[in-house]
Amino acid sequence: MIDFPHSGYVLAIFGIVYLGMMLGGLPRLHLDRTGVALLGAIAIIGAGEMSTEAAARSVHLPTIVLLFSFMVISAQMRLGGFYAAVTRRLADLPLGPRAWLAVVIAAVAALSAVFTNDIICLAMAPVLVDACQRRRLDPVPYLLALACASNIGSAATLIGNPQNMLLGEVLGLPFGRYTLQALPPVLASLGLLWALLAWQLRRGLPAVPAEPAPWSAVAHDSPDFDAWQTGKGLVVALVLMGVFLLTGWPRDVAALVGAGLLLLSQRFHSSRVMGQIDWELLVLFIGLFVVNHALEHTGLTAQALQALQAEGVDLRDAGWLFGATALLSNLVSNVPAVMLLLPAVQAGDTLAAGTLLALVSTLAGNLLIVGSIANIIVVDAARRRGVQIDWLSHLRIGLPVTLGSLLITALWLGVWRVG
Repeated sequence: MIDFPHSGYVLAIFGIVYLGMMLGGLPRLHLDRTGVALLGAIAIIGAGEMSTEAAARSVHLPTIVLLFSFMVISAQMRLGGFYAAVTRRLADLPLGPRAWLAVVIAAVAALSAVFTNDIICLAMAPVLVDACQRRRLDPVPYLLALACASNIGSAATLIGNPQNMLLGEVLGLPFGRYTLQALPPVLASLGLLWALLAWQLRRGLPAVPAEPAPWSAVAHDSPDFDAWQTGKGLVVALVLMGVFLLTGWPRDVAALVGAGLLLLSQRFHSSRVMGQIDWELLVLFIGLFVVNHALEHTGLTAQALQALQAEGVDLRDAGWLFGATALLSNLVSNVPAVMLLLPAVQAGDTLAAGTLLALVSTLAGNLLIVGSIANIIVVDAARRRGVQIDWLSHLRIGLPVTLGSLLITALWLGVWRVG
């Protein structure tokens, strides 16, 4: 057993790290959440509170491998121009603004359930702005649809976003059973998102839809579509979905094999693919694994859970877990929140608690722009295209979507069921 003699020091590091998660960095220092988590891990190891070997063992490697592998697959699809081609194809559909909105939401949600939602937003946001300009529509509602639908859609599977991958791997959640449980609230939440945005769109629409401008009239700097490279990525993704649903092959190993096959390319140099990997997110995971593991081995985590139970706050209860997840996901963001709550989840019914934690942590990310990386990506991409989305514009949609989707989820999971 690892000896942690200085629990006060570990607790202080833990507190500073999660303060950084809450603030998005530390005051007066040029550190983002990833930098704070990395320095926290360094402080734990450097002070001798954990050896480098123990730190390595504290990192849940299957989660890191699965996340990395799907980053490779998503990079393949992006470099092959798949996401941009899909967005352009959607823009060419002869539909009115509300019907087109529904198609955009459905397409984004479906893609986000299979590929990493952050990559979907990164690749589709610039092209979506161009598509709205081409159709002479205000791009803001459609960009909000992209951000919110990517978050909601990613909750449908255990590979849609990083926190779901973490929960699926650590808790061993069955892929198919989770998806069956998650689909109804996800679909209902997507319907709510469409209704709210369609209501917003009722004002300011032209009486007669404008004839779309040619693509040459708008900016387009996304990769050209490559059918062969895209086809390889789609085949690997579809095979992996079948493996996850029908076999007991470890998801991390299967995904790593798929990623390895895609790296064997005569067209894309491996450095181009590696350049698309979100290394900062991987480092964030590693740093938080080390810091949380250090705190857990001081015994303070178990003591805190016992103290909360003595006060009537039992995080094994669905109601308390639901509230804590929704609150923490907006305070420290969803990945740190999930890592913080994992010890409580592992002590109870892991399937029910894991499903709740995955759904609530993801859906809560729509409340504020800083609630999820997907939101930030869309806002930044829009700004680079000259479209401003301020926090109030986002909140007008984010608040009702978040509250409505969380209510739908609570009712579906029976969070308030008596007895």
